[in-house]
Amino acid sequence: MSARLFARARVPLRPLAAIVRLFWAERGPRLLAGALLAGVTVLAGFALLSLSGWFLAATAIAGLSAGTALAFDVFTPAAAIRFLALARTGGRYGERLVTHDATLGVLAGLRERLFRGWATPEAARALGLRPARLLFRLTEDIDAIGQLYLRVLVPAGAAVLLALVAGVGLGLVAGSGPGIALCAGLMVVGLGLPLAGARAAYRHSRRRAYATESLRARAIDLVAGQTELVMAGRLPAQCEAVARADRTLAEADLALNRIETRVGAGFGIAASVLVAGALLLAGVLARQGTIDGPVAAALVLGALAVLEPFAGLRRGALELGRILLAAGRLGPRLTDRRPLRGPLRAEAGIAVRVSRVDLRQRAAHRTLLDDVSLTILPGERVALVGASGAGKSSLLGLIAGERSPTDGTVESLCATLLTQRTELFQDTVRDNLRLAAPTASDEALWEALTAAGLAADIAGLPAGLDTRLGEGGLGLSGGQGRRLALARLLLRDTPVWLLDEPTEGLDGETARAVLARLTACAEGRTLVVATHIRREAELCDRLLVMAQGRIIARLARGEPGFDAMLAGLRPD
Repeated sequence: MSARLFARARVPLRPLAAIVRLFWAERGPRLLAGALLAGVTVLAGFALLSLSGWFLAATAIAGLSAGTALAFDVFTPAAAIRFLALARTGGRYGERLVTHDATLGVLAGLRERLFRGWATPEAARALGLRPARLLFRLTEDIDAIGQLYLRVLVPAGAAVLLALVAGVGLGLVAGSGPGIALCAGLMVVGLGLPLAGARAAYRHSRRRAYATESLRARAIDLVAGQTELVMAGRLPAQCEAVARADRTLAEADLALNRIETRVGAGFGIAASVLVAGALLLAGVLARQGTIDGPVAAALVLGALAVLEPFAGLRRGALELGRILLAAGRLGPRLTDRRPLRGPLRAEAGIAVRVSRVDLRQRAAHRTLLDDVSLTILPGERVALVGASGAGKSSLLGLIAGERSPTDGTVESLCATLLTQRTELFQDTVRDNLRLAAPTASDEALWEALTAAGLAADIAGLPAGLDTRLGEGGLGLSGGQGRRLALARLLLRDTPVWLLDEPTEGLDGETARAVLARLTACAEGRTLVVATHIRREAELCDRLLVMAQGRIIARLARGEPGFDAMLAGLRPD
């Protein structure tokens, strides 16, 4: 691959080379076995066609007289032909089986690495703002990287191997000059045509990838936001945006199809020239008495097969732009093996310790937390109170490891965070709960639902725990969804629970019943509750009052001001 192509692609060689190393690390021996089987397949096909040409010509000549017909050995070449046919078929089957199995294994490993990369603080949050892009990275980009092996490396390796073998074979028959010329010509034409196609297709394949991603994103926005688009009068504009992305995709597909047709035509012309050259060479050599008729036939038919593996690179050349784009997007994330930056492990006798922490939102250049320090002992119950935007949720995110501080240090025991946003999935109630405890029994699930005040509601559903929810928990009310998320928290056996407005959206009676059961379940655990509701703060023995990203007051139960601060919170 020329350096100019990589420069034009604006993709550094390091991520691409690192991805190749990851391929080897994940399934190296199987990938090598698949490449070897591909080589065996093309060599068997080349040998089969050449030997068949020799055999047909030899039997025809031998049949001209009874003496030569009786002396001619039919069985040995016939057996060789059958063996090569079986070898070609078996090699092709084994190659497809091994290469695809190895590729799927590699892609599974790459997806696991990708998920680990997104597990770093704020990485998943940033991608979560653009779900279409997240889906594209997991599907199209990973699949594109898989094409690097299947459509580029394996066909190129098999084709180069065949070119070398064909050159050596011709050299043995006709001399070193024709053998070197054949090998060099195959390399120049067989690799040059796909490379030219790759360069021509690079811009269009990138355009196609961007258009596909844009089409998905806009279609998702159109379907999910119909009500908002109608109210804002933007529905026609969104439909036009979808149609525009579709037109761009169609134009890119058309351009790529034209390039593929031209490359195919180039291979057709090259094959015709090669066969014509083989005919001329065979005629000259036969006239000189260097070879006989059957060998001449083998040369001509062998020429028909020698370009076939190079033609297989045609599709890979068109995919190369997409492969390079995916490598540039995913390479740094896949190759970054640094440990996850989460909270440090708290020392004995400490549940949570935050020391001189600053947190800034880089995109908005806004300070979320400013010089915050606190220490929470095991078993303590602490409430973070203050107006919206004071920094309560940001502090919980730091303790949970979902964010990393700009300055300062965070130490914590293993913690579970219940966020303000209820995250439910299009799955059964049982599987939504088992995200927290995959091995939990149904009895444990019902206990958690009972503690969250949701057992009666779920029992009343036709399928109970097997009831399937829609996207985002569709099928449950907002309050029911909140209690289901709380039940999932209760299944997590961690020493620290972080609750961000746990009963928001529940009526007062239900909320008080849930809090009473939550208090019983949290016995012995450390609770940190972010709230502006009085009933939630009353669970706690210490209040940390926050404003503008700072802790401005620390009040313990029994101290002056504690009851007054509770009284100033929003009533039930």
